[in-house]
Amino acid sequence: MAADRGQVVVVGAGIAGVACAAELHRAGVPVQLRERGRVPGGRMASRRFDGRPADLGAAYLTVSDPDFAAVVERWRAAGLVREWTDTFLAYGADGRREVPGPMRWAAPRGLRSLVEHLARDLPVAVDRLVLGVEPGPVVDGSPCAAVALAMPGPQAALLLDPALAAATRATQAQRWSPSLAAVLRFPERRWPRFRGAFVNDHPVLNLVCDDGDRRGDDAPVLVAHTTPGFAAGHLAQPTAAGPAVEQAVRDLLGLPEPAELVHVHRWTYAKPTARPEGTYHLDADGVGLAGDAFGPPRVQSAWRSGRDLGRALVERLR
Repeated sequence: MAADRGQVVVVGAGIAGVACAAELHRAGVPVQLRERGRVPGGRMASRRFDGRPADLGAAYLTVSDPDFAAVVERWRAAGLVREWTDTFLAYGADGRREVPGPMRWAAPRGLRSLVEHLARDLPVAVDRLVLGVEPGPVVDGSPCAAVALAMPGPQAALLLDPALAAATRATQAQRWSPSLAAVLRFPERRWPRFRGAFVNDHPVLNLVCDDGDRRGDDAPVLVAHTTPGFAAGHLAQPTAAGPAVEQAVRDLLGLPEPAELVHVHRWTYAKPTARPEGTYHLDADGVGLAGDAFGPPRVQSAWRSGRDLGRALVERLR
């Protein structure tokens, strides 16, 4: 399906893209939401193992913005999120200690279910790869009113014609670090309940979450996120990193038995490390950028970036 001149094309159906498209749709602006994957979600990805979802991207969400709090309340009313914990463990040179923090929210059906809920009334085209954005703007040869690229800057840069100088510069201002996420299913739970743990000064591990506790079903499943340095050495063959990640988790928690399933997912652009000004980019060429690069690396930041870009596009097109 080609875009028409009056439409806005939003590329990327993660939470930023969906929030952007939702603002346009709510204002009556024609919008197409295109996603190269099979389902919406982006880095709020979940994958099923024997019918049970496990979160592979974001580990949880936190709430401080009143508008985002209203969204989370709607998710809670729909039975999609629950308060999980405000206390994590921290492993470091001084041993293990409890670290209080903000309330972390979890999604029993997987965080992807939250993006799908936001996108339920939107025209989403999945398995729809966008190849290029040219001045006009023109998306894959079809003129449109504007285009919003809701993805990490390095991915957006691959789509942009060099003549779109402002957007290209904005993508180049972003910096990202990689990570691997490993789902580890064990024969049974052999660890004390710990919810989640930050792992400091470790060569492999950055974060470990008890997915059975997070999901609320007590399944013997852990999800581990690696350090950027470890991930950088395994981006070409992430599956090969599985044994090292599994051993690191077993050593950390003192687990006697090996995992019966290990699945490793690669995130080349996991977290932004350089923060552009503002909550989004929108230039005179009609090209917008949104995502958690425009704020702290949180679900809330990505949602707000997409929401703000959507509102800016509505105002411009009026």
